[in-house]
Amino acid sequence: MSVNPIKPLNNNELRSKAPTLFTNEPHFDVSDKYHFIPTIDVIEEIRTNNWYPVNVNVANVRDIEKEGFQQHCVRFRHFEDLLNPKDNAVELLLFNSHDRTKAFSISAGIFRFVCANGLVISDSVFEAYKIKHLGERDNDVANAVANITSIKDKLIQKIEKLESIKLNQNEKESFAKSSIPLRFEEHLEINHKDLLIPHRMQDYKDDLYTVLNVIQENLIRGNIQGINKDTKRRFTSKEITSISKDTEVNKGLWDIAEKIASIKNDSYESPLIAA
Repeated sequence: MSVNPIKPLNNNELRSKAPTLFTNEPHFDVSDKYHFIPTIDVIEEIRTNNWYPVNVNVANVRDIEKEGFQQHCVRFRHFEDLLNPKDNAVELLLFNSHDRTKAFSISAGIFRFVCANGLVISDSVFEAYKIKHLGERDNDVANAVANITSIKDKLIQKIEKLESIKLNQNEKESFAKSSIPLRFEEHLEINHKDLLIPHRMQDYKDDLYTVLNVIQENLIRGNIQGINKDTKRRFTSKEITSISKDTEVNKGLWDIAEKIASIKNDSYESPLIAA
């Protein structure tokens, strides 16, 4: 498959898409003990380690006073993957807020080019790093970036293993059923088979990795119809725009996929990936 190159975002583009990245003080409501680190400083530190920002999401705010301090997520891709893009790329995900709604952290993710899906690796595979210090001593950012860089190849190998595991129809349906609580509350009833409907020819496959991505796309992007058992009214799910909910669904799906892989393949290694 031919993959179009992606150009990283420069600071002007970042400022246009997400001014909160450049906020230089915390929200007035946080305590004096709050250790403030401007997000752009961390972005610059990550850049020096050959990872470049390619996408940014910013949470919507209901309280206008939180504007500029809200939760945000920046996705980075390694220089090697920008130079030679492949079907899947490991991404570095930077989460933060300036109002204490989200702790500064760095996680690993996967970007699948065929559907532009951005997966988030579960903590059971690669534990997120909390960022508390930036500088020459105790640099949490440098440590996190170094560790994600060192396990990049291992994560791609894990994807290849997931692609080698084939699921029959009953197993695919069990995966879909297990994923429903990640998105829908108990009183919201949907047909689990709707989560298995592919949106492109390339996704008509039976391997675990493709099924994971099909279910993820349907849960995140919405348009799934169902019935509210309490009110008896029909509903259509909307796209998930919350950064926290998106991350929660992604990590939950990855955990289910890990369990299925361990059941289907005795040699599959599910524990935390070590650097």
